[in-house]
Amino acid sequence: MTVVEHELTSPWEAVLMEPAAGGSTGVVVLSGSSGRVDRQRARLFAERGFRALAVRWFGGAGQPPGICEVPLETFVAAVDLLRSRGARRIALLGLSKGAEAALLTAVHDPRVDLVVALAPTSVVWSNVGPGLDGQQLPLRSSWTWRGQPLPFVPMDRSWQPEGRGKDGGQDGGEDGGEGNGPVAIRGWYEQSERTFASRLDAAAIPVERARADLLLVAGGGDAMWPSLPYAHRLAARREAAGAPVEVVTREDAGHRPVLPGESPATPSPTFDHGGTPEGDALLGEAAWAAVLDRLQRLDRLDAIAPPPHR
Repeated sequence: MTVVEHELTSPWEAVLMEPAAGGSTGVVVLSGSSGRVDRQRARLFAERGFRALAVRWFGGAGQPPGICEVPLETFVAAVDLLRSRGARRIALLGLSKGAEAALLTAVHDPRVDLVVALAPTSVVWSNVGPGLDGQQLPLRSSWTWRGQPLPFVPMDRSWQPEGRGKDGGQDGGEDGGEGNGPVAIRGWYEQSERTFASRLDAAAIPVERARADLLLVAGGGDAMWPSLPYAHRLAARREAAGAPVEVVTREDAGHRPVLPGESPATPSPTFDHGGTPEGDALLGEAAWAAVLDRLQRLDRLDAIAPPPHR
């Protein structure tokens, strides 16, 4: 399918990919803490007939250099743009911290019809890297809404991985950084939850409030954070509210599912993402089938009953 690419520089760096004969559904594609514009993943959707917008949501001009008090309005603006291009149904797909952003955006923006959360968390975490002030400390929320920081769980800075000093190099983000060899930091998140247990309820992502359908994709072997237990927590909140949710998982997959047509993830010299290449690919294949089913369902639903203006 012919795909037209548009390079955007405002209100953020982004690429918009539009199929020559697309449907009524648009997809916002959010990377993890690499901060990159995920062109390859956006193209996968465009080649299937969906408008796809991949945005840089931190680290760009006028944005925090790290994932520190990033306004959720950043993602609302992405929804606005897709709707201005004719998308009447909206999906958000995010990986890791991008999944955290997607889930929170759906809680606050009822125009979102579907969230695909790859390697999600069930709580809001503290910042990864510096804010607009250039400072990493004191710890602050990763996100704001209408200028107010969201409640968050801090990272326990006393944690030390085997063979590493304090902080374990986490500031490099999920897709790479500086360090002296791969390290699993899942234990850091687990310890932080124990240390700050009193803050978990306030920081929980209230996915039961989201109008959107939820598809959660997590590997049992995730070594970055316990995304599968997080996915089960999110699913339990949805099920208790009678809201739609599905969890797609494989025990041998790690933090980075690989969708069909994507290049295999490059091993990080800093972080152990867990899982196996085969498991990551098989989880991505199962997830892709579920994602396409939901997106095609949105297109069919729109053809029968276009959504009211909202």
